Amino acid sequence: MTELETGQKAPDFDLPRDGGGALSLSSLNGRKVALYFYPKDDTSGCTAEAIDFSALKAEFEKADTVVVGISPDSIKSHDKFKAKHDLDVDLVADEERKTHEDYGVWVEKSMYGRKYMGVERSTFLIGSDGRIARIWRKVKVPGHAQQVLDAARAL
Repeated sequence: MTELETGQKAPDFDLPRDGGGALSLSSLNGRKVALYFYPKDDTSGCTAEAIDFSALKAEFEKADTVVVGISPDSIKSHDKFKAKHDLDVDLVADEERKTHEDYGVWVEKSMYGRKYMGVERSTFLIGSDGRIARIWRKVKVPGHAQQVLDAARAL
């Protein structure tokens, strides 16, 4: 799979979302989308990231930007995660990891010398034209949601 680059059309997805129903990228056409991939519900970094994006939701809305979090976790897990931390962003479940592969974020990782497949924490800012405007890979959580908001405002 070739790595996505800015200017390319963002791959569409249609995935189950928290609270029931489904969410597709094409249904958000005409709006900017901050699509952030994270490894696992209710782990420290992922929780901090989701809380940061939730805290800025009103600002993202002013910038006409929808924030969508995506992980391989189930909808049941997402619903518990949202309720536990009072999260205010849309979460979609990619249990088959097809969308993760489409975006090139399902990668080989290494921990303590052991190799395994996992999610590379990444964010894609998609313009209202459906094209990728900005990509952040190997995201460090502190300050990241604000960086994405600043980029969305400038778009």
